[in-house]
Amino acid sequence: MAPLRVLICGGGIAGPSLAFWLSKFDYDVTIVERFPSLRAGGQQIDLRGQGVQVMKKMGIEQAVRSRVVDEEGIQFVDTAGRRKAFIEANKSGKGKQSATSEFEIMRGDLCHILYDIVKDKVKWVFGVYVTSFQQDEDKVEVKFSDSTTGTFDLVVGADGQSSRTRRMLLGSDTLDTFRSFGVYSSYFTIPQQPGDLNIGTMYYPGGKRFIFTRRNNPRTIQGYLQFMTKSNDETINQTLKKGVSEQKELFAEIFHGSGWQSDRLIEGLRSSDNFYAHVVGQVRLDSWSRGRVILLGDAAWAPSPLSGMGTSSALVGSYVLAGEIAKHASGGASDGIRVALEAWEKGFRPFVDKVQDVSPWFISSMYPESQLYIRILHFIVWFITTLRLDKLLSGLSSDDVPGWNLPEYPELSTEG
Repeated sequence: MAPLRVLICGGGIAGPSLAFWLSKFDYDVTIVERFPSLRAGGQQIDLRGQGVQVMKKMGIEQAVRSRVVDEEGIQFVDTAGRRKAFIEANKSGKGKQSATSEFEIMRGDLCHILYDIVKDKVKWVFGVYVTSFQQDEDKVEVKFSDSTTGTFDLVVGADGQSSRTRRMLLGSDTLDTFRSFGVYSSYFTIPQQPGDLNIGTMYYPGGKRFIFTRRNNPRTIQGYLQFMTKSNDETINQTLKKGVSEQKELFAEIFHGSGWQSDRLIEGLRSSDNFYAHVVGQVRLDSWSRGRVILLGDAAWAPSPLSGMGTSSALVGSYVLAGEIAKHASGGASDGIRVALEAWEKGFRPFVDKVQDVSPWFISSMYPESQLYIRILHFIVWFITTLRLDKLLSGLSSDDVPGWNLPEYPELSTEG
């Protein structure tokens, strides 16, 4: 019997995670990444709940711990930089994590860890992407950007929130899959200066704007500028489709003179070579697959950074998908792929539904309009942390998605 041929589009987090599990079998797995080398940029991410369980099952806990960001917690400051409240990181390994997870890591570092554990087990092709595909009940015929073709039993689109695979799979229906929160975010790094701490710093200037900095190495800090509009602003959306210079000027104008270190951050974003901006929202699909082409991670269910579970859901979703493929499609049954995909979606959909359940009130509260609201917010956080109520609540809860248990798949044993 010929080995299962699997094509994974996207070399970020979800794709290599799936490849890791599938590499345990006699499968022919190929990852295509449209960038010419490993795309190891991006800002700080974290692992929580069942995502930590999967990370440990993959045997990469020590590799992750060796690269975690040393962040002591999150502080709230006013326009003069005075601390108004501080949420300490929970590094006990027990209970619910605080705003700073026990496993804070730069996206690029996690990408390298995943690449290292699969680079010799699956085929990687850089600088190439899928331009079209046709499928029938038995196979998927794929055309690539370098004019080559290939035949696969399964094609997986793990190519992010703006997935090319999703656009090809759904066509005009793609327009209805992304739900904007009306939040716009930019990320970049700037040089450190004396006084920068290994503490995340949150500053609310008002007007539904948010400034956040984090330090992840001795040389630079991460800058985040975010703002919220009352509706999905088409003018802003069009600006985000233009060049980086126009995007930078958009954020510079909106945050000009907004207090604290806004001038420093604006100066830094203008000279930054890793500036990135996007609209914050969620990808929502009624089904993650059509025939033998499926979507995974942000391409299928992007929960948004506000959920705090984007990376974890990518790891968990990849694990469950591989487990169902191993259970149903490894024995040569003609309908094995179909049964595996149905079982995966039925079992994992409840997890995603809960992760995506981000309250509109919570989103709005993250971007306060008035100074009165900001003062009330500072007082509430100060009160809770001063009385150590956050510690009490942490000890009585966890980051696991409630009501959903990570399944066990003997077929995915990390032995060997």
